[in-house]
Amino acid sequence: MTAVRQFLQGAALLARGLGLILRSPKLLVLGLVPALISGILYTAALVALVDFLPRLSRGVTWFADDWAEGWRDLARVLGGAGLLGVAVLLGILTFTAVTLLIGDPFYERISELIEDRFGGVPDEVEVTFWQSLRRSLVDSLRLIALSILFGIPLFVLGFLPVVGQTVIPVLGAMVGGWLLAVELTGVPFQRRGKRLADRRAALRLARPRTLGFGVAVFCSFLIPLGAVLLMPAAVAGATLLARDVLGSPQSRAFADHQLGR
Repeated sequence: MTAVRQFLQGAALLARGLGLILRSPKLLVLGLVPALISGILYTAALVALVDFLPRLSRGVTWFADDWAEGWRDLARVLGGAGLLGVAVLLGILTFTAVTLLIGDPFYERISELIEDRFGGVPDEVEVTFWQSLRRSLVDSLRLIALSILFGIPLFVLGFLPVVGQTVIPVLGAMVGGWLLAVELTGVPFQRRGKRLADRRAALRLARPRTLGFGVAVFCSFLIPLGAVLLMPAAVAGATLLARDVLGSPQSRAFADHQLGR
């Protein structure tokens, strides 16, 4: 199977997840509550950012204060656009982490119901609420740190002519998509007793499919209210991705190696 076909199959998992959610009002309601709470918080933060954007733009383009008015205004517009762009990128990535923390029991239940629909999890590892919350918090903080680590260089590269408006957005979607896929698959991997390092290693074995799913989620979250409305579908699709990845011969061999079999 070609990498392109695997990428498209990964992207299709979001649509499959959405179909499962729409056919079950219970899953839909479970998923929307925490996403709505996060959506309100992030909308308020975005409104505040837009209000302060002119002042922030002047701050990051201090070097253009003595330029001619036209060039100074252009530099400030580009600076403001760059700030807004990196804020949106970081917002999308941190929205997922924050929403998963807020809605940990909700999304755990969604993932469990999806797993049960497809045969359950053999040898499921029982994880208490506090254990799950602690692990989710630690993993989320690590992934938020990675988001900031990658987001700052992408923000700077976004100022490059041509490349900053073509290559960098695509690169940002790929990086953001990968981080989202790793974040969203946390619950099904925890259910199988696997931590963040195991998750990343297993997903790397199916990199095109993982990227396809992650990029689809990333682009969907760019749509106004997309992150709020599609978060339950993303959780369902991530559960399907985890089942798919951990069901492959390569992933089973990896799991056996990790367990010392």
